[in-house]
Amino acid sequence: MVTPTPIIDAAKAGGQWNSLWDDFADFDAEWTEKFLDMATLPMRKGALDLKTYELIAIAVDASCTHMHAPGTRRHIAKALDVGATPEEIMAVLECVAVLGIHSVALGAPMLIEEMKTRGIAVPSKPKEI
Repeated sequence: MVTPTPIIDAAKAGGQWNSLWDDFADFDAEWTEKFLDMATLPMRKGALDLKTYELIAIAVDASCTHMHAPGTRRHIAKALDVGATPEEIMAVLECVAVLGIHSVALGAPMLIEEMKTRGIAVPSKPKEI
């Protein structure tokens, strides 16, 4: 029995399909359809307008935990098409750039602790200006 996939079909027709999804969609179309149903529900319900949805999609695809260039490009193009300004898109990119600082905030204290354990000199804090 062939599983109906109206959301997958709409994503493909609307240029929102990620070709990297082809393999798992072919393997389990039902799961993929349910996943996309869940992921797009806020927009389809009208809880989010298309511009807001695209700005959030840019944030997700451009984040340091995802870094999906084709999706980021696709969502930037769509956001511009639905009225987002370059300044709004840049603001989103600037906001998600902050995620990367958490890597430093997490790792730096660990580095200092390990340096101290090994007797490696820890740089002193700069004097306040």
